[in-house]
Amino acid sequence: MDTPSVVWTDAALTAIRNLGKPDKLAARPRIGPPMVARSLAILHTAIFDAWAVYDAVAIPTQIRLPRQIAESDAVKIAAMSQAAYRVLVDQFPTEVATFDLAMTSLGLVPSTSEDASTPDGIGNLAAQAILAERHRDGANQLGELSDSGKIYADYTGYTPVNLPVAATEPSPIVNTPHPDRWQPLSYLDGTGKLQIPSFIAPHWEKVRPFALTSADQFRPAPPQAIISQGFLDQAKHIVEVQKNLITKQKVIAEYWADGPNSELPPGHWELFASFISERDHHNLADDAKMFFALANAIHDAAIATWEAKRYYDYVRPVTAIRHLFRGKKIDGWTGSSIAQILGEAWRPYQVPTFPTPPFPEFTSGHSAFSMAGAEVLKRFTGSDRLGDYSYKQTGFLRVEPDLTEAVGVVLQWETFTAAAQEAGESRLYGGIHFYEGNVAGLALGRKVSIQAYEKARQYWEGTL
Repeated sequence: MDTPSVVWTDAALTAIRNLGKPDKLAARPRIGPPMVARSLAILHTAIFDAWAVYDAVAIPTQIRLPRQIAESDAVKIAAMSQAAYRVLVDQFPTEVATFDLAMTSLGLVPSTSEDASTPDGIGNLAAQAILAERHRDGANQLGELSDSGKIYADYTGYTPVNLPVAATEPSPIVNTPHPDRWQPLSYLDGTGKLQIPSFIAPHWEKVRPFALTSADQFRPAPPQAIISQGFLDQAKHIVEVQKNLITKQKVIAEYWADGPNSELPPGHWELFASFISERDHHNLADDAKMFFALANAIHDAAIATWEAKRYYDYVRPVTAIRHLFRGKKIDGWTGSSIAQILGEAWRPYQVPTFPTPPFPEFTSGHSAFSMAGAEVLKRFTGSDRLGDYSYKQTGFLRVEPDLTEAVGVVLQWETFTAAAQEAGESRLYGGIHFYEGNVAGLALGRKVSIQAYEKARQYWEGTL
């Protein structure tokens, strides 16, 4: 039987996928990777805190109650699940039906009890404590920090220095006065509606971390300057990579894309953790600890990554390549094949309904999230071995549906590190990131994760 950590992870990821559907996007602000990382950290911290009340040595992060003795695992499951339910209803209020189903699958019903002598009460108190702390953590979940009142809205006054350009049309030079800085894109979404998304969460450096001493603690060295040879070289590299993509690399690019209507990059590593839970036959304590460390490491990776994105406000390949090769013929993706195109018409190997994530390039969030996740799972299991986890491409690619040879391609990773490295490389294949953005992101994720894991371990060992 799956532990509560796995059951509630599945429920949370289902809700996150639902929120990425076009009809949901039209009704609410876009939820990006930082928000997802934060929500998963809140979920697994609440589960951990409820479990810790029943443990002999572990220290809850927020709730302070006398230690309880559980007569059975069923008591702990009830407390952990009640905490998870209350947190997820708060984080994703439109998805209550999904969470009700999760409670039913565990043979439980939602409760409002705050009786600290009962598992329901302990679960609710654990959730209440972590939510009270997180509602004022700088994320602006309640919309109270911004004039618009919208949830997660920026309150720091960020404004892009470049005007938006159409993702699938040649861009005029006048719209890119700062070719080394981030530029918004316009495109039609899956419903045919015009989208011009702004920088998702430019205020995220203000969010309270789990273990970081500051958002810029591990800020990487600057990316390539526009006046350097390296700026041109990194753009040439992406043009060559995309020109020479083989079928497996195309599958890799799409598998790791994790765009709208997916669990997004932070959720991807929770899927790996669920696999490890089953592989290693975890009990309640194993999963409470592992998911707690994993989610908080990725949450800190989001804060550190978004601080660098805001600080450097660095250009994406689509803007740099169009600027550098304007008026020249280069090999590029046309939306159906690789052909000779004008440089100002270059576009990434992505679906036209989501051509490039709406935030600056440096550093790569995929790389940081993935290496943070890999490092936690490696440390928790005592080995870098991932094992028999694999993915088979069973249908046509969304980017290139005529590529029939993609069907049946299998991706498999022997180690967590190999999976993280491939996740980072996938963004080069897709034309989303430069090489240095990937490398810097991997290094950032590892540094953040080591620090977060040690703090999480101190909580469950009772030594903090």
